[in-house]
Amino acid sequence: MSVDTSATPEIETSATPRGRRRALIEIAVAYGLILIVIWSPRPWQRFTWMVAVISVAAIIALSFDGPRAMGLRAKNFFRSIWVVGVALALAGIAVALAARYHTLRSPGGALFFFEDYWSYALWSGVQQFLLQCFFLSRLLRLLPNAKMAAFAAAALFALAHLPNPILASLTVIWGFAACLIFLRYRNLYPLVLAHAILGITIAITIPGPVDHNMRVGLGYLTYHRGFRRHHHLSQRDQIASTVAWVTAEAPTLRSVLHARP
Repeated sequence: MSVDTSATPEIETSATPRGRRRALIEIAVAYGLILIVIWSPRPWQRFTWMVAVISVAAIIALSFDGPRAMGLRAKNFFRSIWVVGVALALAGIAVALAARYHTLRSPGGALFFFEDYWSYALWSGVQQFLLQCFFLSRLLRLLPNAKMAAFAAAALFALAHLPNPILASLTVIWGFAACLIFLRYRNLYPLVLAHAILGITIAITIPGPVDHNMRVGLGYLTYHRGFRRHHHLSQRDQIASTVAWVTAEAPTLRSVLHARP
């Protein structure tokens, strides 16, 4: 896929030394706070989560690039909707394989499915916004070309999912592809839909003991201890994960706000 930045003038690929220094500081602060959240033990995690949300929101408000540059627009939506079709096809293959090998975890109907995953879909949007509109936009000012910026953003995205090897591997691939697609079409909405589809597919097809219920950071390392303690948890609780990218790489926000001690 070619990335023609000359055709999309809103993509900033250069900046003054002062602008580059500011971009570097903003990346370091935001990413540092995200890592602190991911690796904070409970109950401190709730406090660090709030600090990270407020800080990142303040940075975005002070350096708002506008809805067009952030891909919050209708233009190119239908031209890039193919990415949702690809995500649905991959999800179908994964579900079929999981059903064959008896690893498919059904939420028990459309209503339960919606209750379990509606907030995950919202946080898919938050994560894509951070990946493309926060980190990628600033890396474009720091690195010599768009593809390097896309790979660097994907690497940051994947590192935030360590030490989970499955999520880290999948997110570096998705992150790089999503950044290239965003640079080509400059529309965030299809990427949000695709992220939600792929994330939910992982949650219902990969057994919890294999990917530690999509946990990352400290939650990944302490998964087995919590799993033994709550071996009777419901399907909804079994899918919950810890914080990733400011909030959580989790199907429900309840897993963060109402986490068990």
